[in-house]
Amino acid sequence: MYYPYVKQATPTERRVMTVNGTGNFEVEPTIAQIQFEVRTENKDLSRAQQENAYVMNQVIESLLGLGISREDIKTSSYNIFPQYDYVEGKQLFRGYQVSNTITVKIRNIEQVGNVIDVAVQNGVNSVSSIQFMIENEELYYRQALSLALKDASAKAQTIAETMQIQFDPIPIKIVEEGSGGPIAFQSFAAKETSVSTPIEPGQITISATVNVQFQY
Repeated sequence: MYYPYVKQATPTERRVMTVNGTGNFEVEPTIAQIQFEVRTENKDLSRAQQENAYVMNQVIESLLGLGISREDIKTSSYNIFPQYDYVEGKQLFRGYQVSNTITVKIRNIEQVGNVIDVAVQNGVNSVSSIQFMIENEELYYRQALSLALKDASAKAQTIAETMQIQFDPIPIKIVEEGSGGPIAFQSFAAKETSVSTPIEPGQITISATVNVQFQY
């Protein structure tokens, strides 16, 4: 008996919808990190180093006196540079400049302005790289990530309703794309003042972005 060939029906291939989701979570910083630099100059290199060491030790002791832990103070750079003056086209040796920079972590945000003032009063020449951060950033990032996933799902739902199509709300692919970071401030020259240095940390925005694919 002859059985004609019948082409088997294949299930309709499902198409893919790709959407981006973003989530932001704002939180007040809990930690500040600052760099303090002490610069000294002298024609005698050994004297310049001794003067620098004396001033830096004075700065460190003043910070310890404010309750900052020694573990939160670390040397980030130490440099020696010859200094020259140019007079009538001639290069004249002026002396040596010794630069010592420490990075200080401050765990009490309200203390930042006072810490800067005390450091300057004890010999710091330059304050730079002020950053505000938070402890347990991963905890807040996960909350931002949850918001990003909800945003992506809501966008997919809106597209499906607008286009009058049915889609599977369970994603077939999720790609995590990025997160927020610490807030940085520009450096400024240190100068003694009778008014406490105002520092406003504001808020840190922790961001998460996801790329999500759904079938429809």
